[in-house]
Amino acid sequence: MKPQHGADPFDMQFDADDEFAPQPDEAWRTAANLTSGRSPDPFADFPPAQEFDAGRARDADWGDIPSAASLRDLDGDPLADDLHQPPRYEPISNPVHDMIADAEAAFGEATLPRITIHVFCALPETADLAERAAADRRMERAAVVVRMGGLAAACEIYQNQPTPSLVMVESIDPAPQLIAQLDKLAEVCDPGTKVVVVGAANDIALYRELMRRGVSEYLVPPLTPLAMVRTVTSLYADPSAPFVGRQIAFCGAKGGVGASTIAHNVAHSITERLQTGAVLVDLDLAFGTAGLDFNQDPLQGVADALSQPDRLDQVLMDRMMARCSERLSLFAAPATLDQDYEIGAEAYEEVTQKIRSAAPFVVLDLPHLWSAWTRKILLSSDDLVIVATPDLASLRNAKNMVDLVRRARPNDAPPRLVLNQVGVPGRPEIPVKDFGEALGLTPSLSLPWDPKLFGQAANNGQMLSEVNAKSRATEGLNFLAQQIARRDPPPQQKSSLFAGLFKRK
Repeated sequence: MKPQHGADPFDMQFDADDEFAPQPDEAWRTAANLTSGRSPDPFADFPPAQEFDAGRARDADWGDIPSAASLRDLDGDPLADDLHQPPRYEPISNPVHDMIADAEAAFGEATLPRITIHVFCALPETADLAERAAADRRMERAAVVVRMGGLAAACEIYQNQPTPSLVMVESIDPAPQLIAQLDKLAEVCDPGTKVVVVGAANDIALYRELMRRGVSEYLVPPLTPLAMVRTVTSLYADPSAPFVGRQIAFCGAKGGVGASTIAHNVAHSITERLQTGAVLVDLDLAFGTAGLDFNQDPLQGVADALSQPDRLDQVLMDRMMARCSERLSLFAAPATLDQDYEIGAEAYEEVTQKIRSAAPFVVLDLPHLWSAWTRKILLSSDDLVIVATPDLASLRNAKNMVDLVRRARPNDAPPRLVLNQVGVPGRPEIPVKDFGEALGLTPSLSLPWDPKLFGQAANNGQMLSEVNAKSRATEGLNFLAQQIARRDPPPQQKSSLFAGLFKRK
């Protein structure tokens, strides 16, 4: 029977912003994954997906499937072996955070167009994973409907109904039955519909047969919401889309905790120590200090870009940014009170999105205020760094921010926590361990109280590494930059023992 086209009865207007709380039994939280430190995605190296061809699937011959063979070692890249628990006031390793962040960074900021996705699950566990994947920020424009019944239910439903843009079906049947049901699905699928199959057999012969029949992708357990999101977004990735850099937002739990200073020094470390390009954007329009810290006084800056976001292109962007070094560019704030900065959230979103095409890393220095645009930037950034001091006000505000981010981004790595100004003489403080436990986070960095170093750098318009490259604060910020950028500094060139003897006079 041919499908009758009409209104989609399964388009229940699923809101992709609905929140699904993460469950403690996620695959990446298991002891095996934590100890091995490897990725659970066994199909990361498969060839590009093809569209589901109903005709090719119907005409394909089914042969004998050999015994199951391992597609490949399920282990992926191990976590860095050099992460260790350092002494007090030094960087703190968080393997779980790094593992999720690495998985999330593997497919960047790919987003879906406005499509409808139907997911037919055979197991309740898969349905739960699909619902949590649908809540991911990268799928906010897609309408996702999750149903039980698996592949058999999909074949029955689409006898009289059109198929959506993407159908994801789960089958726990043996390979011959799976193929037979897939042939029935091919008879009722509309042209252009993509099909993703979730199965139980980790079999290379089955995978090849499914690809030959036009299936876009084949997944097997262990699955995670992030793996599902990665699979779906990769099917609609646009190879002609412009380059998108990684966005890191720095926000203080309260005023005066040093979030701007840390953001500026991390941006400097990414460019000078890791030798890669970055743009620092100072979004504190009235009181921003990035221009002072880098000894820059540009005539134009981020306020000019926000006032005319539709005109911002690469040429105008280059004209507005100040060059702090060969690799670091600065979008400075005007830092004046001559005008009221009534700028809509849409302008901030458009400008920051355009800036992301200018460099591999974009560091956003956010002011300590709460509005629609700061909330949007916090939730849409690839990495969020919360800077706090060890006191009760910082703890309360940081917890509110962490809870918000966890609810809105259930599949992303949690925010990074930096404790600054630790060890002020005579000041009662919340211990670093207790502070982290209250938030459910392991602090990424704990910086000691060092007023001489920070004061000298601020008054001279220098970075901490320029004042004292061997200080513990500088080494800690270099560690944080390395973890955020997920790369090691390039090896140092060793000078020859006799190089000094042959210098030209």
